[in-house]
Amino acid sequence: MSFAPIPLSGSKPERYAQLLQQARALMHGERDRIANAANLAALVYHALPDVNWVGFYFHDGRELVVGPFQGLPACIRIPLDKGVCGAAARSGQTQRVADVDAFPGHIACDSASRSELVVPLMLDGALLGVFDLDSPQRDRFDTDDQAGLEAIAAAYLDAVR
Repeated sequence: MSFAPIPLSGSKPERYAQLLQQARALMHGERDRIANAANLAALVYHALPDVNWVGFYFHDGRELVVGPFQGLPACIRIPLDKGVCGAAARSGQTQRVADVDAFPGHIACDSASRSELVVPLMLDGALLGVFDLDSPQRDRFDTDDQAGLEAIAAAYLDAVR
């Protein structure tokens, strides 16, 4: 299979709708969670400006363990009671943090990261993991980013269900 991403255009919601379409096409017919996470991390990393890390952490029953990602090497394990990823996993709520230095217990895997958005991945009521994006820019993620990335995370969950 050959896949060529199409450059995104229009308003931010329109660009996320196009990215969601590309994500669905990329994952179409594939149920493997690692394969889909790897391709999705690459797609989003190369499509969005001002991100320095995009990837997945999977819940192993005790903590979050790094999965497929794009960016610099990452923290391997994150306890559920630590950091932005842990907060998203614990609460089941997306965490959009404008300034990671102001977030209590933030884990600095990449010292260049200044803001973060983490979407929890809940599959049939159970924690599968989190979809994590970092930016070297403070306040990089807004409500449009959150809605667009939550929709992409939902498409991932639909694909691996």
